[in-house]
Amino acid sequence: MMGAAGGSDDGRACDAALAIDPEMEAAYNGRAAVPDHPAFVTRWREASLATRTRDDMPRRLDLAYGRGPRQTLDLFGFGFGVPTRPLLIFLHGGDWQSMDKSAFSFLAPPFVEAGAAVAIPNYPLCPDVPLDIIAVVLRGAIQMLWREAASLGLDRRRFVIAGHAAGGHLVAEMLCTRWPRLDRAMPVDSLRGGIAVSGVFDLEPLTHTSLNAALGLTAAAARRNSPLFRDPVPGASLTLAVGGLESDAVHAQSARLARGWAAMGAHETWIPLHGRHQFSALDALAEIEHPLFHDALARLGLSPLAPDR
Repeated sequence: MMGAAGGSDDGRACDAALAIDPEMEAAYNGRAAVPDHPAFVTRWREASLATRTRDDMPRRLDLAYGRGPRQTLDLFGFGFGVPTRPLLIFLHGGDWQSMDKSAFSFLAPPFVEAGAAVAIPNYPLCPDVPLDIIAVVLRGAIQMLWREAASLGLDRRRFVIAGHAAGGHLVAEMLCTRWPRLDRAMPVDSLRGGIAVSGVFDLEPLTHTSLNAALGLTAAAARRNSPLFRDPVPGASLTLAVGGLESDAVHAQSARLARGWAAMGAHETWIPLHGRHQFSALDALAEIEHPLFHDALARLGLSPLAPDR
């Protein structure tokens, strides 16, 4: 997990905030667990700036999908000489309270070179909005991409969603969404599958950490926003990946989701990320020789890149 802030809103913990549990804090505060995490974020931002200014990288930046100030997305691979491209939608981390899409453009080039498009949305953050609203807004982003697929050169039959840390949680939220209830034209399997890296799917432990200063979760809100306790869409397919250096609690989160969803008919794949912590775990998604990248390509219906491309 990543980030910190403060605030409150409807249904969120205020004066009755729970005390911080040192064990939970150590298990779920990813920034504290990785003292050199600023170096990773700096590298991501520098590589992303280079991506966003490449002459050979087709892109549409700050494409609006809603009316809010953070309801925009960046689309890479747009109109790149292929009639339609499968789409990887990436949801960034930041503990639902920090980070920006502009720091994650570095993920796009290997996927674009393999034949995919990549969409990276921003979304409103806590404490400006309660956590419930983030999932609502992101569903709007996916609806827009699905509706506008033809004009954007996207193959709406091959939408795959991936996310890191808080974004991993949001991936699971999207895989619980009954799309026809929101748009009768959308099939229930509008998302072909998902990839959750370092995700947390039962949010109750976070109510005992400093992260909750911004999230403001009550026990009821934590339960309501925990995909572990909800049904995935029929036939949901999800890849789970956790860094080998991450806490036992984060590993247990993915293991519990895998067991629970498998019992409801979901298809689960586990990819170990040996020797990686929460920040280096994300890098695997864009490393062309890593099994996690290959898994994403397979979900998109694409072939692996040659290592010497």
